[in-house]
Amino acid sequence: MQNTLDMSEEAEFDEEEEPSFSDTEDFVDDIEDDELLADVLREKPLEADGIDSVVVVDNVPQVGPERLEKLKNVIHKIFSKFGKITNEFYPEGEGGSTKGYIFLEYSSPNHAMEAVKNADGYKLDKQHTFRVNLFTDFDKYMNISDEWETPEKQPFKDFGNMRHWIEDQDCRDQYSVIFESGERTAIFANDAKEPIVVEERARWTETYVRWSPKGTYLATFHQRGIALWGGEKFKQIQRFSHQGVSLIDFSPCERYVVTFSPLMDTKEDPQAIIIWDILTGQKKRGFHCESSAHWPIFKWSQDGKFFARMTQDTLSIYETPSMGLLDKKSLKISGIKDFSWSPGDNIIAFWVPEDKDIPARVTLMQLPSRQEIRVRNLFNVVDCKLHWQRNGDYLCVKVDRTPKGTQGVVTNFEIFRMREKQVPVDVVEMKESIIAFAWEPNGSKFAVLHGESPRINASFYHVKNNGKIELIKMFDKQQANSIFWSPQGQFLVLAGLRSMNGALAFVDTSDCTMMNIAEHYMASDVEWDPTGRHIVTSVSWWSHKVDNAYWLWTFQGRLLQKNNKDRFCQLLWRPRPPTLLSADEIKLIKKDLKKYSKIFEQKDRLSQSKASKELVDKRRLMMEEYRSYREQAAQAYTEQRELRLQLRGGVDTDELDSNVEDWEEETIEFFINEEIIPLGDLE
Repeated sequence: MQNTLDMSEEAEFDEEEEPSFSDTEDFVDDIEDDELLADVLREKPLEADGIDSVVVVDNVPQVGPERLEKLKNVIHKIFSKFGKITNEFYPEGEGGSTKGYIFLEYSSPNHAMEAVKNADGYKLDKQHTFRVNLFTDFDKYMNISDEWETPEKQPFKDFGNMRHWIEDQDCRDQYSVIFESGERTAIFANDAKEPIVVEERARWTETYVRWSPKGTYLATFHQRGIALWGGEKFKQIQRFSHQGVSLIDFSPCERYVVTFSPLMDTKEDPQAIIIWDILTGQKKRGFHCESSAHWPIFKWSQDGKFFARMTQDTLSIYETPSMGLLDKKSLKISGIKDFSWSPGDNIIAFWVPEDKDIPARVTLMQLPSRQEIRVRNLFNVVDCKLHWQRNGDYLCVKVDRTPKGTQGVVTNFEIFRMREKQVPVDVVEMKESIIAFAWEPNGSKFAVLHGESPRINASFYHVKNNGKIELIKMFDKQQANSIFWSPQGQFLVLAGLRSMNGALAFVDTSDCTMMNIAEHYMASDVEWDPTGRHIVTSVSWWSHKVDNAYWLWTFQGRLLQKNNKDRFCQLLWRPRPPTLLSADEIKLIKKDLKKYSKIFEQKDRLSQSKASKELVDKRRLMMEEYRSYREQAAQAYTEQRELRLQLRGGVDTDELDSNVEDWEEETIEFFINEEIIPLGDLE
């Protein structure tokens, strides 16, 4: 029975009319394929697909069939450095000889760009220098119109005065503060009484912030990249898309920024390190990164014209703005361990350890000529550290040695006098372990912490013009593990951070006097302001979970402020650009400083009485507001007099109230309560 019903139902369905999908005769198809099949057409291959990965190499040697295989091996070895080569074509002329140009196809357009940047101008031999171009460039330049077309005018983006904070009449420096475990970031203007809020935002950055070297930009970190802020209201100036960025570095000229992300690198497309142009926001070049343990990977010359990178047995020096290798080749330096740029000149210092019978050596190299201006041989070397004085006047090479016949380590400070002919070298020897070393920024002194806890000594040396290095003072039994010089020199702070509970010693090195001894318990960081007038000590939530705060001190060690911030993380002073004054003008100002001292003292007195002045101004403003309100009320009272008379039947009660003589004084007494106390209770 069930089968019969099913068959009848199928017959009914078969008898129903099938739907018709045919168009009517008057139908007009006005929908284009681009709208219906946009996703399919997007993947449609084009004739030009792949040619952007092809390069044309000219000035290749013309060889016969018998030498062709050798030529291919040489070409492949040179050009495979820039990426994977998927196809090679060597056009042949009559007799089977090559025509002097070849075509190479890479797996990625980025590899083709790298080949053009680095191999163009490569000198194969005396007769053959390669000229390398993208294949697409031929079509681009062939199709250039002969008629001049006026380029479109690009809109100008006005970001305001990018250095407005320097124009502050009271010369207040700014600093950034991250607190609430990174949830809030604020910019403050420094003031002796209390910091003045310039800008404060929630979740402005996801990790930390960085100021550019001249203080023009504030960099904030985000999962998708870096943002730069500046101007009076800290508007967004530029964005750089680099997924998972964790580290950045600026060029000294503020023209370029380097970003690092461990998430983006691939073998075909180098994306771990990217150099960006700050003004245009364009990516200049990408690099692979084997390890970011020693950041920054690239170190910049003082003028931003060159940057260098060290790999195994190689020092690669690049030039801007091309971002290509200087002279198209790297320096082969067997065993190179470390290098550093001079802060005052385009000079690189690097050191190489001992190798069998060859001594260790420190080399000073002038760029871009690559001329070695000084080489210093060293023996029995365990390790070296390079320390430049901020102006580049001196280089100190800290050399740890193990002299023959001894088991201990002796430290030598090799002092290179960079401004003198043939760069003479002086030596200071210490047999104690070295804890810290630091040059005076604008002078010829240096400080050393040496010894073992609890007997740590602080020694101060002066590099004299007569070729001698003089020990000018030594403080014994110091509780310190760090040295912080004032940016202007002369003054410094010996600090015992973290494990030494924040002990602080403020020293004037002009006569080596201890100005003050203080303590900021568990202090983790010390930051001088750019002028050297103030110094901040802080306990960061990132290193210690309680007592998070930053304290403001004078350079003499007088405590001015204690600023407690919930889960305070980081404080960074905003750098100042170099002064526009010449050295002679600065000397003249220092000479005539007593002229201006009265003006400064007057401003100091005004700042000390700032609180009372603000209170007087506040009371004066309140009195003016009261008088203004009283006049408005009196005017309204006068205007409403006729209305009051009408409401009160023509009786002016205000005049009756004002006639005091008609008043009668009446005293009214009324009973409140009565309390009875027995006499017995009074005894």
